[in-house]
Amino acid sequence: MFRLLRSCLTLALLAGIAGCSLLPSRDPVSISVVGIEPLPAQELELRFAIKLRLQNPNETAIDYDGIAVNLDVNGQPLASGVSSQHGRIERYSEEVLAVPVSVSAFTALRQAVGLNPAQSLNGMPYRLHGKLAGGLFGTVRFSDSGTLSLPTAAGY
Repeated sequence: MFRLLRSCLTLALLAGIAGCSLLPSRDPVSISVVGIEPLPAQELELRFAIKLRLQNPNETAIDYDGIAVNLDVNGQPLASGVSSQHGRIERYSEEVLAVPVSVSAFTALRQAVGLNPAQSLNGMPYRLHGKLAGGLFGTVRFSDSGTLSLPTAAGY
């Protein structure tokens, strides 16, 4: 009886390993911030649309059904957002998605208190991280970082 159980467990383990080896390996999806646009705000919060460029460097298309992002500035959480957008990024192609994010007044105040009078958010380091939902095995986690480059008003 013990030999039969051990043989069955060994067979199941080998089948699992063989099944995993059949899954296609994917290169990571490249996701970068390409823009930030203001949205109508609610009472004690600011709203923005973060535009993300998603590039699929793989031989197969990527289907997605939702996206979640978090934005940290100067090492502190600043904004977060989710979107139920769904679609497909074809093989060797790219797409731009806009994800609405919220910044609470208290979070903005905490960021402002951490700045000295000579500093601004322009040039501050940021880190964007999140996930592109794609089902049980298709979810893609991503991260992008850099420094903020805020637009300036022309003529000033």
